[in-house]
Amino acid sequence: MLKFLAKVFIKNYDDYTNGDVRTAYGKLSGGVGIISNILLCIAKIVTGILTSSLAITADGINNLSDAGSSVITLIGFKLSNMPADRDHPYGHQRIEYITGLIVSFIILIIGILLMKSSIDKIINPVSENLSTKTQIVMIGVLFIAILVKLWQSMFYRKAGKLISSTTLMATSTDSLNDCISTSAVLISLIVSLIFPNILLDGYMGVVVSVFIIISGIQLIKETVSPLIGEAPTKEFTDEIVTKLLSYSGVLGIHDLVIHTYGPAKTFITVHVEVDSKVDIITSHDTIDNIEHDFMREKNICLVIHMDPVDITNEKTLVLKDKITKILFDVDPILHFHDFRVVHGATHTNILFDVVVPVKYKYNNDELRKILDDEVYKLDPTYNLVITIDQDFSGRE
Repeated sequence: MLKFLAKVFIKNYDDYTNGDVRTAYGKLSGGVGIISNILLCIAKIVTGILTSSLAITADGINNLSDAGSSVITLIGFKLSNMPADRDHPYGHQRIEYITGLIVSFIILIIGILLMKSSIDKIINPVSENLSTKTQIVMIGVLFIAILVKLWQSMFYRKAGKLISSTTLMATSTDSLNDCISTSAVLISLIVSLIFPNILLDGYMGVVVSVFIIISGIQLIKETVSPLIGEAPTKEFTDEIVTKLLSYSGVLGIHDLVIHTYGPAKTFITVHVEVDSKVDIITSHDTIDNIEHDFMREKNICLVIHMDPVDITNEKTLVLKDKITKILFDVDPILHFHDFRVVHGATHTNILFDVVVPVKYKYNNDELRKILDDEVYKLDPTYNLVITIDQDFSGRE
């Protein structure tokens, strides 16, 4: 259904990184949510009034709140696609995270309210004394509602994965929670139909509300994380590194930093090593082509710092291999870049940047002392000059 609707309503529907296309998917999902939830709301409230069922009427009101969540989603996607301005030069895409956070809080509040009403039912159980015909009608309405909500959840989840939207993923979870809560009401109705003296509403409600509250807390964590600034996924980082190293003339990369200002707004800076013997105009042309390719193919703003390296000096290469072994022996996770050697009359300076992961077991002074001692064993005239970098790439 999503693919069919996308083809009908969205131009260039398969260009998921395009801001306008992402907004169109968000609007489509919001529209589907508003229409389907309002229809469910009307059906349940009408059934609840005709059968004098407070439970179904309340479930219908819950669907009305879901329609409100869909409106929030729709507004969020609209606002997040606003162009950059003087106060927000990187755009407004993080608004999408805020709308996801609002939906997550709505889920949490619904779970708490359901918990309260369920406990009240346990403390003060009330037998509805509904006729068999009325109960069968209620069961039929709830069964159809579960199918619609399950379809909604699958629709939102598929759209959310296509455009990497935390808001749609949160909305998908909300719809799935509704399936579970409505299923609990349905099960209790069926049990009451078979065993009139058994009242399960309150107990089933407590179980469902606990599940909804846990889901709401988890979703809040997931939507807050990108707002704070989370590390890129290893898969995305590996994809970027693999593409960079695929270009002829690129000897290596380091100091990779990835910033996201929304699911479709990514900025990357990186140092790229090139052969110092190659003409600088040629190397610069390669760097320009890489930056242009990333923008054209991935809609990523890439800024590259070019590092010329000497790959022909035998003495430097031999010493580099020795330093590589020292770092590996200290900790295999360590790696380095910008390796240079400056020979003097009384000593030799060895300069490089060593990259450490976040929350490393040694502090900077401890690591320098360890490396100084190991290099001193090679030759007392070696003087180590190192800069310690933190790995921001998320590849550790």
